[in-house]
Amino acid sequence: MASASSPPPAADASPQGPGDGLAVFWHEGMLAHDAGRGVFDSGRDPGFLDVLDQHPENADRVRNMVSILRRGPIAPFLSWHSGRPAHASELLSFHSSEYIDELVQANATGAKKFCEGTFLNPGSWGAALLAAGTTLSAVKHILDGHGNLAYALVRPPGHHAQPDRADGYCFLNNAGLAVQLALDSGRSKVAVVDIDVHYGNGTAEGFYRMDNVLTISLHMRHGSWGPSHPQSGSVDEIGEGKGLGYNLNIPLPNGSGDSGYEYAMNELVVPAIDKFQPQLLVLVVGQDSSAFDPNGRQCLTMEGYRKIGQIMRSMANRHSNGQILIVQEGGYHITYSAYCLHATLEGVLDLEAPLLDDPIAYYPEDERYTMKVVDMIKNSWKGSVPFLKDI
Repeated sequence: MASASSPPPAADASPQGPGDGLAVFWHEGMLAHDAGRGVFDSGRDPGFLDVLDQHPENADRVRNMVSILRRGPIAPFLSWHSGRPAHASELLSFHSSEYIDELVQANATGAKKFCEGTFLNPGSWGAALLAAGTTLSAVKHILDGHGNLAYALVRPPGHHAQPDRADGYCFLNNAGLAVQLALDSGRSKVAVVDIDVHYGNGTAEGFYRMDNVLTISLHMRHGSWGPSHPQSGSVDEIGEGKGLGYNLNIPLPNGSGDSGYEYAMNELVVPAIDKFQPQLLVLVVGQDSSAFDPNGRQCLTMEGYRKIGQIMRSMANRHSNGQILIVQEGGYHITYSAYCLHATLEGVLDLEAPLLDDPIAYYPEDERYTMKVVDMIKNSWKGSVPFLKDI
């Protein structure tokens, strides 16, 4: 097994307490997943192009995330821990046995296209098991009292994977498995805040009828994209039965930018978390909301990600004894995604000043329309979500 440890930081730069630094969980075996080449994520070769795209969810994007954390200025604040593959029995806490059997059979036959853009190839199943197990190790680090902050640096991503199907590059719902483990370990309420540019439909579906998990997703308005993704991510998808009101969608206009996202966090996410009072916060992070991502149009910069990290840390300090599990999802610009990850973790660590300058010019934004949309969503919640009627 390849070593997942990095050299320890200098003694005078190391965090002084178990809750002061951030534990990164990683395993190089996750690089083995290869979704192939084609026109963007389609896997198709039209026959008249000399150069095809590498699938956007490729190993290089994560290699840069690993390297910026190991060699960038944030390195002294991090500790590195080896991930592990999940056991089949662990997967059944979120996924159906029929779906897991389907994945196992696909791996045995060599390859399968599950839906548009989602390819299980040789090496993919092993990487997916490592992503799930590594995320479980990260949340267990928190649950067992070894630290307050843990980051599961994982691929393939997971938040589109529903209990019974693959979707959107995702096979196993890493965050969903971690949330269920937290519940099974005695945490009475868990809140998930998903800032990937796409709706975290798989995580939402897994807890859609439960009132002890609050799922909040900030995403661009992309709607349903086919049979694998029937959910629209609209404001009126608020849960069912006991879970009515505990799935909160925040579909934001394209180009919302740093100010728009900060306004949405402060006006919508913070009041909902304050009302719900979770015992664990899970930040599902995708850098595909950035200004330069090929898969999104939301125009966040490093400063926006840093601010979201700071807001998450502030909420965790109030409600979950400072405990936050961070789970990696999308982010497809090979270099800028790594910078935005660095900024997010700076915010979660609540560092006094930025450690890295933004390498790309400022992207202009007009947050006024986004603020109007956020105000409309807030009014909708007041009328449809019982525990938020007086926010």
